[in-house]
Order: sequence, then structure tokens, then C-alpha cells
Amino acid sequence: MYDGQSIHGTALFSIKTNNNAAAQAFTTASSRISRVSAYVASGAATGQITAQIRRNKADGASSIASRTINLASLGGAGAGWLEFPLNAAVTPGTTYYLHLQATTTEDKPIAWYGTVSSVLGSLTSWNYDKAYWGGWHAYESRLAFYAEPTGGERCGETQPCYVPATALAARTSGLLGNLDSTEAVLPAFAVGASYAGDSNVLRLPSGRWRYLPAGAQTSVVVSANAPCALSQIAENKRWLASGTVPGTTETQRAAARRALLSMRALLKPNGASAAAWSPPWKYSWPRDGAFAATAFAATGHDEEAYRILQYDALTQRGDGTWEARTKLDGSGPPDARPWQLDADGWVPWAAWQWYQAAPAGDRKTRLSALYPMVRKAADRAAASLGSNGLPPASPDYWELPTGTTNIGTAAPLLAGLNAAADLAELLGQAADRAKWTTAARKLSAAIAQYFAPLGYQRTIDGKHGRDSAAAFMAPPFNRAPADLPAALISTYHALLLPNGGVLPGNDPDAPWGSFAWTASTGFFALAWAQLGDTNRADVVLNWLLAKRNSLGEFPETVNGAGNPSSVAPLGWTDALAVMALKARQGDPLPTPPLQ
Repeated sequence: MYDGQSIHGTALFSIKTNNNAAAQAFTTASSRISRVSAYVASGAATGQITAQIRRNKADGASSIASRTINLASLGGAGAGWLEFPLNAAVTPGTTYYLHLQATTTEDKPIAWYGTVSSVLGSLTSWNYDKAYWGGWHAYESRLAFYAEPTGGERCGETQPCYVPATALAARTSGLLGNLDSTEAVLPAFAVGASYAGDSNVLRLPSGRWRYLPAGAQTSVVVSANAPCALSQIAENKRWLASGTVPGTTETQRAAARRALLSMRALLKPNGASAAAWSPPWKYSWPRDGAFAATAFAATGHDEEAYRILQYDALTQRGDGTWEARTKLDGSGPPDARPWQLDADGWVPWAAWQWYQAAPAGDRKTRLSALYPMVRKAADRAAASLGSNGLPPASPDYWELPTGTTNIGTAAPLLAGLNAAADLAELLGQAADRAKWTTAARKLSAAIAQYFAPLGYQRTIDGKHGRDSAAAFMAPPFNRAPADLPAALISTYHALLLPNGGVLPGNDPDAPWGSFAWTASTGFFALAWAQLGDTNRADVVLNWLLAKRNSLGEFPETVNGAGNPSSVAPLGWTDALAVMALKARQGDPLPTPPLQ
């Protein structure tokens, strides 16, 4: 019987308008067909595609089943396997024709794909082109189709379902994980899928499940409710239940659960916290890790938080600084990207945040193990301050250099110095506390002198515009200066894009274009939630929640059309969302005390 072939390397026949259609002859051993599928690509975003099973390819009246799908309901222009649910009683061994035709008012192609290679046992494909052939024409090429697809023939398993082109703005859409290994869910395999409950097990359009078994590096597809997958789901739920899930609504709590599970999937056994799971992001940044550690600690996941800090201690350089990023095995940087001084603020701040949330029993002993790292970082931060009280120019979280000191470095260093001084006091290190207190006061005064009059713009020369890092001067990083709330509002509006998110900054030399960055947007959500400005916090949080992708993941960026882009999930945004939701529910994170 010939009831399907999967090869789809060539756009064979146009199926658009009444002058074009295509049909594939087939036979089947089944007596009933509940669905058919075809590999289709559409340049049109609107219109419809109709699939029929006909007894006579040329006679619409011979149709025994028909189903029409609206292109807009699929997300618009795109490509992939398109399934048509229908119900047709058929006679085994009889030849039928799968017939496709599309209509649209757009001047864009819609094509049925297949192959010109030999297909064993195949029947004839037919092209209807009224202008060229005057009607139907038989071809030796074969169209990609399935009659009654089952098992691995269902889209979303080995072959992608029809995926709208807008979804391909992102490199990844989700994560599978088993605590040792991680696998990205690609956009083409996220369509129509969903996570099975609060887990990293993926429910496929076919109804089967995909997951990453313990000890494996590649996912497998199993039947729904397979015991091995259910075991992983139960473990994921136990882990979530071992901590807290912030949020005042079920939508918020669902987003927080997803963010926590994704951060966990990005965390390696050695404590390296990957930024995301796509090659350019498969590295551990001290900054991103600091936020992940803080979010884990704040939600009761002490072990994960402490493991990240231990990794920081292992990868700290001898001079107290860190590389901009390291390979996930901790072996060093992947390239010669310049190191960034802000890590010397972020890591001590994260260590302080961990300590505030850690179980009281042995936390001082565990802090003592981290303290040499904190000391080297704080000493380096203090020594970096010039005669004007500011650190030198350094690449900031933009990973771009500036000619003069930037707020993206100065504010984290202030948070780190205040945090380190408080940790020193907790451990009875009076000399350390005194020198870091002196440095913190010096830096605080310099920020007030040089940055505050400019509304906490990116640089002290006023040549690089507004910067979302102004929010680093707010809790839970720093006690907000009196003039900061007004500066945050003006900065937010200066960076706000038509799609509702914000740019990292409006430096005229910045490469952001029309892309909103969810982390930068999250800075404002966190700052306003911590400051108790609930109305503004809700506006930003609601935007972030609305821009999650179909799997509920936070993307790194949102493009000008308002669609998730770059990678999803991004661990940094996950952490920010968890922290902001916790603050919004009336449980703000602590802020290192002013020294």
C-alpha cells in the first residue's frame, strides 16, 4: 500500500487560486482515515487551504471528505507538515487522491512540497495548472503526504509541524533537561506542543511525549503517561514544591514555575549557569549567574544558589576579576572577549542575597568558604576607584566599551561593596569591613556627583544617552537615592518602543534597532515592584508575561512586530521575572545596607 512519503526537499506544485491545484494518488490498508497531512509552504499570511480525499482527482463532486484550514489561524506565512482532520470511510486497496487547493488575495506563492527522486511503490502525482497544461498533468515526482499518519509520521516528532515564519525569529523555544544534560526545543518542534504539567517533559501534537531520560544526552519520544516520563514529571514537581513559587495570580505563578524549571535546566552539575541553550549563549556569565543564584535563593532553592557561587569561586581569576564568560566546563573563556569589572559587584551581591535566604544552620560556615572569593572581588572593586571616586571605563552588560565610566559598572560595584562590607561584619572581619565601607561611601558620593545630575544616564560625559541600568541604583541592589524614582520614569519613557518593551539604552551608536530586550524591561519591573510602585510594575510585568512564547518561556528579545526572537528561554529574564513577582506579591528581596 502507498499511503505516504516524507521526502520534501522541493517545492513541486503551486496550489494557489482556482487555476492551480495538486493531487497525490494513494492506496491504503485502512478502512477509515481520520486525518491527512501534507508538507506545505505558504508565502501568504491570509487565505485558506482545503484538503480533500477524492475518488476522481478532477471531480470535486467525488470528494468523500474535506477540511479547510485558515492560514491566519496557523500564524500566517510559514512551512511544514500541515495536518487536516477529517473522517472518511475508504476501501482498502482502492486508489484515492489527496487533493490540495489554496485561495488567497495575496500575491504570494503557496506550494506543496515533495521529491523528484524515486519512491518505492509510489503512485502518480498530478499537477493542475490551467494556464500551462490546460488542466491535469501526471508527474513522476512525488508529493510529501500521509494518509492516516500515526506514530512517528505525526508532525512534531521527527518532522516539523507547519511553523509560522514569525516563530523562526527565535533560535530556541524551550528546554528539555535531566539535571546533567540539556536539549533545546527548536521552534519548528514547539508548534502545537506544550509542557506536561510543571515539568520539562514536552507533550507533542501527536499526543505522545518527548523528554530527556536520566543519563541521556538526546531526547526520546514515548507514549503519553509512560512511567519513565511520569517519574521525571514527579521529580520536577517535588523540586518546585521544595521551595516557593511567587505570584498573585495563576498566570503569574505558572510563569514563575516555568522560569524556575528553565533556570534549573540551564544549571550544570558543576554550578555553571548557561545564559541560554544555543551555541552563542552556551556559556556562563558571572552577571547572569548572580541573578540566577539570587532567584534560586529567594525561592528556597538553596543548593542551586550555592552551587553557582561555588562555580564563581572556582572560576575567579587571581586578580579578583572574572572573564566576561566561561565555557560550561569551567575550563576558561571561549574567546578573547574583554573581561568586565561589573562581575566584582554582582558576585558579592549575589553571595549576600544567598546568605539572607540560606537556612540558618550552617550558613556561616558555608559563607566562610565563599569569603576568600568575596574578599578578592571587593578588594579589586575598591582598588579600581579613581581619585574622582569612580571605577574606570569598562565594558558593561551591553558588552560594549565606553570611553568614560558607565552606570552599568558603577551601580553593581556599589551594591557589591555594600554587600561585601556587611558580610565582613557578619564574619567579624573588621578590617575588611572598614576598607570596603570607605570605598562604598566614596563610590556612592561620586555617583551622586557625576551620574545623578544627568538622570543616571549611561556615562558621566552625557554622550551615550539613557540606560536601563539606571534601575541598578534601586533595590534590591542599592538603596534608592531620593531622585531615582523620577529618573527611572524618564528613562523608561525614553527607552520605550512601540512594541511595549524597552531598549537597553538609546546610545546613538547602539546596535539594538527595534528589538526590545526582556532583561532590560525586567529591570524596571523589578525596581518598581521593590519600590512599591505597583501600577508601573504591573504594566511592565503584564507586558513580559504577554510576550512569553507558546511554551510559556521568556525570550531574550521581542522584535518590532511584537514576536519573541533570539533565544527562549533566557535565564537572566527568568531570574528577573521570579524576583519581580516575589516583590510584587509584597515580599521584596532585601537590599544590602548602606555603609
